[in-house]
Amino acid sequence: MHQNQTIDIVEEAEREEARKMIELGEMMVYRSNINKLADGEHTPGCSFTMSALKPSLMGEDPRLPAMPERPTLIDFFNLRFGPSKMHLLQSARLAQKNGLPEKIILGCLLHDISVISFFRPDHGYWGAAMLQPYVDEEVSWAIRMHQPLRFFPNDELGYEYPAVYAKRFVGYKLPEYIVRDAEVAKSHKWYMSAMQICLNDLYSFDPEVVVNIMDFEDIIGRHFKQPKEGLGNDNTQASHIWRTLRRPANAL
Repeated sequence: MHQNQTIDIVEEAEREEARKMIELGEMMVYRSNINKLADGEHTPGCSFTMSALKPSLMGEDPRLPAMPERPTLIDFFNLRFGPSKMHLLQSARLAQKNGLPEKIILGCLLHDISVISFFRPDHGYWGAAMLQPYVDEEVSWAIRMHQPLRFFPNDELGYEYPAVYAKRFVGYKLPEYIVRDAEVAKSHKWYMSAMQICLNDLYSFDPEVVVNIMDFEDIIGRHFKQPKEGLGNDNTQASHIWRTLRRPANAL
């Protein structure tokens, strides 16, 4: 791609962003208080001030791709998940090539779902919470426990401590709950399911390998309990998470 073409693409993206902001007009668009604290906009103990009242964004966010009324998991993959979803797709492809059961392939497809859509901290625990009503209990357990287990090598299974962790987390001391949960998981009946996620987790991305979510449409159809009302419109303990992913800037 020529430099001029790159500049044109960037300028077009900026124009599109400006257009979407104009559509919002004078609406108040909210961000979480945690974001504001981290960015230095708020400080602990600062005095409360009420900003000028103006209409607040509620409902669909025009800056985001429109979602169907009854969104499916595939819709969220296509319209709400970030580019790092390719990591999930490549991991599921590897599990499929390794001949693993479909439930484990689904687990690999969804193991970092929180990272690409919601929160990075405690992503295994958040991912399990998001998915528990919709997948087999073994799958949600394996997704939860891959988070603590990935820090502990297993020579018998050929699982090594990820080299990328050694570079990125120098001097990091594992918190007690990670150590505790890993020990509990090692004696659990589904330990191997969680370890299969670890073994098929890719810690780098191959730009030459492009995988489409539709490659796993049949597996999702057989093993993901898609609510007929649409994710977020149903009534489970996880529905609010999917509603938040759909409309992340809702004022309330």
